[in-house]
Amino acid sequence: MSAVGVVAAVDLGATSGRVMVGAVGPNELRLGEVARFSNTPVRIWDGDRAGLHWNVVELYRQVVGGLAAAFAAEPGLASVGVDSWAVDYGLIRRGRLLGMPYHYRDERTAEGASLTHSRVEPGVLYRENGLQFLPFNTLYQLAVDQTLADTDTVLLIPDLFTYWLSGERIAEVTNASTTGLLDRDGAWNRQLMDRLALPKRIFPPLVLPGTDVGRLLPSVLPEGVASSAAVTAVGSHDTASAVVAVPMLSASAAYISCGTWGLVGVELERPVLTEAARVANFTNERGVDGRTRFLHNVMGLWLLSECARTWTEHGIQADLPTLLARAETLTAPQAVFDVDDPRFLPTGDMPGRIAAWYDEHGLPGPDSPEATVRAIVESLAVAFADAVRAA
Repeated sequence: MSAVGVVAAVDLGATSGRVMVGAVGPNELRLGEVARFSNTPVRIWDGDRAGLHWNVVELYRQVVGGLAAAFAAEPGLASVGVDSWAVDYGLIRRGRLLGMPYHYRDERTAEGASLTHSRVEPGVLYRENGLQFLPFNTLYQLAVDQTLADTDTVLLIPDLFTYWLSGERIAEVTNASTTGLLDRDGAWNRQLMDRLALPKRIFPPLVLPGTDVGRLLPSVLPEGVASSAAVTAVGSHDTASAVVAVPMLSASAAYISCGTWGLVGVELERPVLTEAARVANFTNERGVDGRTRFLHNVMGLWLLSECARTWTEHGIQADLPTLLARAETLTAPQAVFDVDDPRFLPTGDMPGRIAAWYDEHGLPGPDSPEATVRAIVESLAVAFADAVRAA
């Protein structure tokens, strides 16, 4: 691959990650995957229970291996950027990570929302940050974090990897907007931090997408490779990078970014902070080039992956391409289910929860894995359509 402007993208998702090499030249855009790896959370004993954590050390090992493959494919890489899922973070003390970051599906955040809302009423909070209510939003996680006093810096997941790659501590603004701690102008809301009793000193400087943060550390480079490749802040919330790639040429255009979560919304010039938007549970997140991503989170393909995991644990063949092909031959279910029911958020027996939802509503539920897959796909489609109409 040879062209002007060759870069590597580290794309970390909730179930898998990959390293891509991209080349941009006159009338040319080429992308190639050089590494793909799974992202499997782990449960670690936290003293009184087994908490659900991201295995970021293994992810970092895979990222470094992926970058080695990228340099092998294109020794002249100009820069590297990292994006990932939102809201989760690592804590740094004296340059080192304080424990494995918690997974947003961990049970620890149960009290975070009520504690936060006892200090700032939800309607007031929405007018401050424009963030939809999700029980695992960063500010709720921080509210129950007992280690902040021992922390020098809090780094969201892509910023943590940027730190490990470059040695620089920053907060890229698109992902920082998912914390609930930015004000309407996209700056850290230090007054809100005071009201929530959060130490302001731990939040690093904000940077915009496109900022060169630093250079790849020698420890990251493959043996025998010398490079001055930049580490560049991108739209580090993966949805921000996905949306900026969509040619939103019409003022009435909407987007659906369908992964572990389904993000459904529109791009706007400014946030919508009305009570109606709050009640509809729409969020205002910062986009690339100063845009606002006005969107609603739908449970997404997590439903399928968690069903597949459960079936596999019970010895049931759970190859999703095969199940999807079989599901396509079935008639549509008599009724779809509410994919945003909070019962579907944690890990666990997803097929059983879906069957219980149908039973509780007096409706005929799916009676096989392929029927469950069909019900999920149909239900997601309805949820996506409803979100587009609401936007």
